[in-house]
Amino acid sequence: MGNVKKILGRGPIITKRAITTLILAGASLYASAQDGNAGIDAANDQVRNYFDSGTNLMYAVGALLGLIGAVKVYQKWNAGDPDTSKVAAAWFGSCVFLVVVVTVIKSFFAI
Repeated sequence: MGNVKKILGRGPIITKRAITTLILAGASLYASAQDGNAGIDAANDQVRNYFDSGTNLMYAVGALLGLIGAVKVYQKWNAGDPDTSKVAAAWFGSCVFLVVVVTVIKSFFAI
C-alpha cells in the first residue's frame, strides 16, 4: 500500500510540471512570434552576404590543396614510384572539382 501512495503522490507533481512547461512554452512562442516571410528574407540576405567570403575561402582551400598535391607528387616522382601519374591525376582532379563546384553553385544561384 505504501508503494501506491508513492506512485499516486508523484502523479499531481508530474501533471503540474507538464502544465507549467506547456504554459511557458506557449508564452514563449507567443512572445517571439513574427512574420515568417521577414525571417526567411533575413536569412536569405545573410546567406548571400556570406557567400562571396565563402567562395573566396573555397578558392583558397583549392589553392592550398593544389600546393600540397604538387609536393606529394614531386616526392613520389623523386622516389621513382610507378603510380605517380595516378596520384597526380587524383590531386589535380580534386582541385579542379572544388573550383568547378564553387563556380557552378555561384552561377546557378546567380550570386
